[in-house]
Amino acid sequence: MGFQAFRVEKNDSGFTRSVIERDEGELPQGDLLIDVKFSSLNYKDGLSATGNPAVTRNFPHTPGIDAAGIVLESSDPNFVPGDGVIAIGFDLGMGTSGGYAQRIRIPAGWAVKCPEGLSLHASMIIGTAGFTAAECVQKLEQSGMTPDSGPVLVTGSTGGVGSVAVKLLSHLGYDVTAVTGKAEKSDWLKSLGAASVISREEAAAGADKPLLAETWGGVVDTVGGDILFNGVKSLRYGCSLAACGLVAAPTFGASVLPFILRHVNLLGVDSVQLPIEQKAEIWQRLATDWLMDLSDLEEALSLETLSDAIDRILAGNMVGRGVVHL
Repeated sequence: MGFQAFRVEKNDSGFTRSVIERDEGELPQGDLLIDVKFSSLNYKDGLSATGNPAVTRNFPHTPGIDAAGIVLESSDPNFVPGDGVIAIGFDLGMGTSGGYAQRIRIPAGWAVKCPEGLSLHASMIIGTAGFTAAECVQKLEQSGMTPDSGPVLVTGSTGGVGSVAVKLLSHLGYDVTAVTGKAEKSDWLKSLGAASVISREEAAAGADKPLLAETWGGVVDTVGGDILFNGVKSLRYGCSLAACGLVAAPTFGASVLPFILRHVNLLGVDSVQLPIEQKAEIWQRLATDWLMDLSDLEEALSLETLSDAIDRILAGNMVGRGVVHL
């Protein structure tokens, strides 16, 4: 059966993108054939679509590290045709044909059943970026963070991870300070629940100092670089920072002083290889006590408008979550 797919091809002049017709027989082997209803746009998808070798090496390729849809065929007893499922991470959309297509075929171990209370559409407003935000919050709370710990800083707050983090933390009763380089989005961030908004320059100030004033009860950092370690240096005693991104820089200058004088923690967060059982637990929370209306974060996309959106997310010109309607 034929289906529509977004395709990235490599040629002598670089990479081209188009929407093409594919056949189910061209898909890789796998336990589940899924009729994809929605996908989402993440920064990593932009890297895949522009040939970043750390993400995708083999072309032609269909990106899309997220997919939500209906099982059409299953060779795994845990899934039957008609099940609504969510797939994020692992090799989907990286080395394996991804969610920017109306059909995917994947191992059953990459999928979770969409929990009751959460629609397939809502799951892709969340997508990898929003899931990562939830994972950051869960890890911070497991390390002792509560609303009484103090205000929580969220960097890169207009992006996919940051905007969901702002909304989720506010939903859970935290006092959120959002960092952004887009001053014109301050009111929008406050509408999501941020109590205050500071500039990227304010968050980066004092990078040359060994310690900064104890301010934050927790930090969700999506950008890396000096802003990340400024967050560590300004944590309150015993508090933690969850690091999940590197759009500013993959490295930072550091010292041991915050760790040995303030008893703080730097927590790494990965959503790609997180075991599927742990992914299912977080999706369940997002469908129950963490359930939120995220419609104010969505920019609806199609396969035809996706290429422009890829350029915008790589240039830092998207806010919220791009959701691809298949």
